[in-house]
Amino acid sequence: MSKSRKKWPKTVEEAVNRMIQEMSEEDRTRLKNTPEKDLIMYHFSLGMWIRNEFGLWQGNEELLKSCAKKDPLIHPDDVSSIIIEELWNKLNKN
Repeated sequence: MSKSRKKWPKTVEEAVNRMIQEMSEEDRTRLKNTPEKDLIMYHFSLGMWIRNEFGLWQGNEELLKSCAKKDPLIHPDDVSSIIIEELWNKLNKN
């Protein structure tokens, strides 16, 4: 197993917690203040980072499965959206 694979989060919660630790305060504030209906604007920026950094195209089956509650064929684009939404939710609960 490659070094990077060992670092991949296995659950949405792990992914969100890691992102909160790694994001700047400015980026956390920007995301927190984004209206929920506008989160799609992060698809090609933060979403792409999630898909690449967390191995959604490279075999991170654990994270894909953690998001596939009803659809076992969930797409990496959908997973990154779920993670962004959960991150937004957590930032707005604090």
